[in-house]
Amino acid sequence: MAVFTQVTTTEAGNLLTKLGLGTLTDIQGCAGGIENTNYFVTTELDGAVHEHVLTLFERLTFEQLPFYLHLMKHLAGKGIPVPDPAADAKGNILHRLKGKPAAVVNKLKGKSQLNPQPVHCAAVGAMLARMHLAGRDYDRSQPNLRGLPWWNDTVPVVLPHLTPEQAALITAELAYQNHVADSAAYAALPAGPVHADLFRDNVMFEGEALTGFFDFYFAGCDSFLFDLAVCLNDWCIDLATGGHDTDRAQAMLRAYQTVRPLTAPERELLPAMLRAGALRFWVSRLWDWHLPREASMLQPHDPTHFERVLRQRVTTATAMATWAKA
Repeated sequence: MAVFTQVTTTEAGNLLTKLGLGTLTDIQGCAGGIENTNYFVTTELDGAVHEHVLTLFERLTFEQLPFYLHLMKHLAGKGIPVPDPAADAKGNILHRLKGKPAAVVNKLKGKSQLNPQPVHCAAVGAMLARMHLAGRDYDRSQPNLRGLPWWNDTVPVVLPHLTPEQAALITAELAYQNHVADSAAYAALPAGPVHADLFRDNVMFEGEALTGFFDFYFAGCDSFLFDLAVCLNDWCIDLATGGHDTDRAQAMLRAYQTVRPLTAPERELLPAMLRAGALRFWVSRLWDWHLPREASMLQPHDPTHFERVLRQRVTTATAMATWAKA
């Protein structure tokens, strides 16, 4: 949530008025994240204070964005706690500001749980499974734009910035993931709309109660197992080492399966998808680190974190396979 595009109070206020959200009383740029321009905005309407998030999309296009915004509308209508995009008088939820695509959503209550315990991981697992089930009848389709084709295109771009040891790891893992993607087990994985970026800072809690998932702008159609693996790789590891935390992982996986039990191909390929999730974020962080864009408040993430996670997932593959089928 960096600020690439400066928005004035007048520009933001005009859009909020057009959407019937009240009079702008405050606007603050958001420092977290690296993809879009985001502002927290506060309005007053009928004597009440309301909080929203204004997003200007820096990479996603007018053609791509309806998938994300209508997915959020669909999930909100199914009772999944996600931001609900605001519509204008004609029902449009995708808007234009400063010549760029824009959206306004309600700000979720609570705060991110950056030091999760098993109870938090269980809550995420159960809600993730509910979200997967709720999205099965969503009538729009768009691939995960940071999926395997993107890895194949991007790894050659970042290779010149890596040490020989890093280059050997990333090329070997990419070859392995291409091999997995050609397998019958992979073809049998249940799939549909996924969040694909459900890290600790994209979930809100009030105490131990989960109050919402947000930041759906990496969503796409992919295997549900990949989405679960991305969560396990963030919520259920030791951040310092990238090592697996069994108690948190089992809490998440058991809670997920109380809502949507994993299929046999999913249990078989969970270790491979854990590696895939680590590779995806190592590649994207390398790209952002070595090929940055200018932005106010931009804070690119350290790519070595997911290098460590990938190394852990590769070296413990046998143990992980046993754990996944337990």
